[in-house]
Amino acid sequence: MIELPVPDPDDVLPTAYGVVLDAGRGTLPFALLQGEPLVACAAWSLGQTGVDLLDLGTPWAAIAEAEEPLVLHDALCPLAPPEFLAACLVEAVSADRPVLGARPVTDTVKRVEDGALGETLDRDALIAVASPLVLPARVVATLPDPGLDGPLDLAALAASLADREQLVVALAPPAARRVHDLDDVRLLEAGADRA
Repeated sequence: MIELPVPDPDDVLPTAYGVVLDAGRGTLPFALLQGEPLVACAAWSLGQTGVDLLDLGTPWAAIAEAEEPLVLHDALCPLAPPEFLAACLVEAVSADRPVLGARPVTDTVKRVEDGALGETLDRDALIAVASPLVLPARVVATLPDPGLDGPLDLAALAASLADREQLVVALAPPAARRVHDLDDVRLLEAGADRA
């Protein structure tokens, strides 16, 4: 994982499209965080970067033909700071490579084989996928329709891209971590309140 520099607030960011993904995530994107639905918090963060937010019903062919980068932001990473989203966009455009936001794995992870607990996996070889996944225009133009209006899994899309592209994995700040349930939302909210 690499740490990306935060763009200068006076810099003009590259133009791009952005989508907040909420389909296939159950009702959790509509849970409240500081009085706002997670999906609204994620849309606000992405909107603060200056990208043009797209409706999930926008046809993929129209997005691909626009020749613009695309920022895919998961509603379950609602507090990803706009500065981090912007840094990922700048890196994707300047390096012409997809950029994935991720957090280090801190839990012990074990392999299960035939129902039995197996070896401990090396945490340094693992990442916890966060958000965003930024696709440069070249990648958008050649990517088959990933189904933005369906349950798009950023980890699965990033893994498939890594088979054909050199993927940049960017260290996401703690606030950008993914929530999995209402307890995670409360923890994220408590951390935001302290900040």
